[in-house]
Amino acid sequence: MVPLADRLETIREFYISRGKYFVINRGRQYGKTTTLIALADYLKDDYAVISMDFQLMSTASFADEPTFVVSFIKYLEELVWDGDNLAALSENENYLRLTALCGQERPSLDEMFRCFSRICRTASKPIVLIIDEADSASNNQVFIDFLAQLRGYYLARDRRPIFHSVILAGVYDIKNLKLKIRPSSDHQYNSPWNIAADFDVSMGFSAVQIRTMLDAYESDHQTGMDTALVADEIYQYTSGYPYLVSAICKILDEKLPFQASFAGREQIWSKDGVGEAAKVLLQARTTLFDSLSKHISEYPDMKQMLYTMLFQGEQIAYNEDNHTIEIANMFGYISCDNMSIKIANRIFETRLYNMFLSEEELSNAMSSLAKQDKNHFISNGRL
Repeated sequence: MVPLADRLETIREFYISRGKYFVINRGRQYGKTTTLIALADYLKDDYAVISMDFQLMSTASFADEPTFVVSFIKYLEELVWDGDNLAALSENENYLRLTALCGQERPSLDEMFRCFSRICRTASKPIVLIIDEADSASNNQVFIDFLAQLRGYYLARDRRPIFHSVILAGVYDIKNLKLKIRPSSDHQYNSPWNIAADFDVSMGFSAVQIRTMLDAYESDHQTGMDTALVADEIYQYTSGYPYLVSAICKILDEKLPFQASFAGREQIWSKDGVGEAAKVLLQARTTLFDSLSKHISEYPDMKQMLYTMLFQGEQIAYNEDNHTIEIANMFGYISCDNMSIKIANRIFETRLYNMFLSEEELSNAMSSLAKQDKNHFISNGRL
């Protein structure tokens, strides 16, 4: 079974069928959206799946509660109109009550959830709500209130039916969603959604899973590669980070054939070829690396921790109660290895090393230049 299909079946069996509310929080470009799109299709025969992406809702949609309610319902109307999976929903008389809220002057969240409760009580299929990029709304109080409503109905769902299962996806974990609203340490862990089940499904690829994908590629292209060797080498650089695995394979397939140093595809799809692809990737400007640079600037304690590990060889114990470690792990930049922290993969390690080294070289060059300029303006210690 291919990795994605295996993952979908695990999510269905251990989370959806058991009515879990949970969060898929992983680093940027870790395959969350791909998984959610495939999951919605995978569940459609047995569930009515409402699959939303909060990136498609503008900042203005979260201006206040009435605006959010109208925007949310109109988004749902589009999904019902476009998707056969939700056709049964449009035939539910309580759905008409929900859409009628848009005509009210100031519709509220509690009114919207009362309508959802009636819909879920009478729906022909259990309803699953999926919200991708949920953390894009995390700096809006109205979204926090929306989560609180979900929590309240979840706790009382024996009396007030509500969604069978809810999935939120994003980089930030739910308990960190208030970081942007309330930066005070007194409030940042006050989660409005502490009902969420732990999501323990691996989203990364093992060397064996990478080999499975390479075997399929080899069957189509017949490069002559040793798929086990190439898969292991890709894993050594990426530790299975989905975007990095895909990026290296894309470079091997599309860019290296134009380099004179490789005579043919068998030489490209080799240990040396993977090493060359990693070099090309490390020199590229990507969204993932942009996020890495941004987070390094935003979280100076995390930057100092990573710098200490790389340049001073410090071994730091893995402790989830340490906020800096938690943040770095949430972004996918570190992992736990025998109860100690390590950089998540060789690609990140090299990128960080180059970044820190460049900063030091620039800082030293500026310091040296400043000292040279100083000699022109200072004489005997006086200006």
